[in-house]
Amino acid sequence: MSIRSLTRTPLRLALGLSLAACAGAAQATSITMYRDPNCGCCLAWLDHADDHFAKGDETVASKTIDSENIAAVKAANGVPADLVSCHTAIVDGMVIEGHVPAADVERLLAERPEGITGLAVAGMPLGSPGMEMGARRQAFQVIAFGPDKRMVWASYPAS
Repeated sequence: MSIRSLTRTPLRLALGLSLAACAGAAQATSITMYRDPNCGCCLAWLDHADDHFAKGDETVASKTIDSENIAAVKAANGVPADLVSCHTAIVDGMVIEGHVPAADVERLLAERPEGITGLAVAGMPLGSPGMEMGARRQAFQVIAFGPDKRMVWASYPAS
């Protein structure tokens, strides 16, 4: 082995470790939530999402936008009429309608299935994130949707 290769090896190792550290660094999750300014459960859902995504070294960049015409926000983001709820969030480019558990959002962001643009929990089911009422919970489903596709993403039983 030459002297030249011996001096380059530590440099290559240091560069490789630096790149690996950058690649492993946590990314900030971006959440923009559109809501009716008179609705308080929306803020409770955002607290749930912020707490979930702030685990470990990950940071969360969240903001709320009060909208007097929330129906237009939903339509502009392709939320099907039968899946609407009280707020619409954009999380790292994906549409999240209503009280979707943050763990389901995290899975969506990791998998990003083809043809799916978002998740929705229709209405405001008791016991869903932001709609907690002690241990009581209504059964609800998380629906994955896209322009030409829809499927059950997760199901939660009643308590």
